[in-house]
Amino acid sequence: MDGPVPAVPGRAALEVSALHGRSGIRARGEISVLTRPAWEQALSELARRHVGVSYVELSDVAFVDVAGVTALAVTAMNLPDGRVVVENPPPQLPRVLEMFWPGLDRIEVAL
Repeated sequence: MDGPVPAVPGRAALEVSALHGRSGIRARGEISVLTRPAWEQALSELARRHVGVSYVELSDVAFVDVAGVTALAVTAMNLPDGRVVVENPPPQLPRVLEMFWPGLDRIEVAL
């Protein structure tokens, strides 16, 4: 990750950074149509660096849309092995995963 995506007044913002001490990313802001390119870029980088278990910390994410959850699910399904642990997601993320990808064992949600 080159650094956080700058906020634009009146528009949605998303900042994504590497986790310290473990493999993964931390996101802040919201994941929507306006921020999807940055989210997908962060997930692509996560997949490139993935070894066994990758973490996605979302405690500072206020909202994630269905397409953002889809990008996460597709990333996890395309990993050669292991899983993605999603920590402290907004409430709609586990509901969307259960609705569209029930039983997807490549993603573990830790509330």
